[in-house]
Amino acid sequence: MTKHVAVLMGGWSSERPVSLNSGKACADALEKAGYRVTRVDVDRDIPMVLAELRPDVAFNALHGPYGEDGTIQGLLELLEIPYTHSGVMASALAMDKPRAKVVMAAAGVPVTEHKIVNRFEAVKAHAISPPYVVKPPREGSSFGVLIVPEGAPHPPQEMASSAWTHGDDVMVEKYIAGRELTCGVMGDRALGVIEVVPNEHAFYDYEAKYAPGGSRHILPAPLSPIIYQTVQNMSVTAHRALGCRGVSRADFRFNDKGNGEGELICLEVNTQPGMTQTSLVPEMAAHEGLDFVELVRWMVEDASWRRS
Repeated sequence: MTKHVAVLMGGWSSERPVSLNSGKACADALEKAGYRVTRVDVDRDIPMVLAELRPDVAFNALHGPYGEDGTIQGLLELLEIPYTHSGVMASALAMDKPRAKVVMAAAGVPVTEHKIVNRFEAVKAHAISPPYVVKPPREGSSFGVLIVPEGAPHPPQEMASSAWTHGDDVMVEKYIAGRELTCGVMGDRALGVIEVVPNEHAFYDYEAKYAPGGSRHILPAPLSPIIYQTVQNMSVTAHRALGCRGVSRADFRFNDKGNGEGELICLEVNTQPGMTQTSLVPEMAAHEGLDFVELVRWMVEDASWRRS
């Protein structure tokens, strides 16, 4: 009997456009793989929609709050519908960057020092000495990220604007200069390490991530064998420490000293990495000989409930 897969996409977070792209790509691939696919643009009526559909598997292609923070995972647990990616606790924990740092650091994964500050206080004076990075504690796709350079006379004033939609607390963390590295984990094994080189961008921001030509991906990343393997080992360690399931992706900064060594810092773990055919994790999987259709098929067959 053909499995019925509901691909959950869209939603109402700021990452809706990214999710729609991921969802379409995954749904197309799952149809090629022979599954019966229902594409679900998630809205507030999603409990009733899922209760009526009763799919064999929910493929979670949502990004951001409600889709990536344990909320949709909790609903799927209540409905006893097997689903892809991480469970309730791991999703909530990884989405909460400050708490995720505590867990990763306890597991031996190096993270940046940071402070949590009210945004109206953060605009009055530097919370830490520049250079530093300001980011919302629970957002993805680099939404709300601000870089404060060395010598900046005052904090960025955008945080106090009425247009700020990322909550009243911000995370202020030490800026780590260097190269942008990322590594996927599939099940319990690390995939390849990619160096991301933003084109004409100060950092790997939303445009660099998703605009055509926004960045170059170098796979395998040109690193010494020791650093390359260290990135892979740290990615698996962080994945396990947070309790992740299925596919995840860890992002790093590497302050290369030019002699094969340097400071390596884990920035965060993404439990719902982008899933278009040109996204990072599918690119890593392809490098391992697993094409996009095979990757999404593996994710469906790996799906379960009681994933917490």
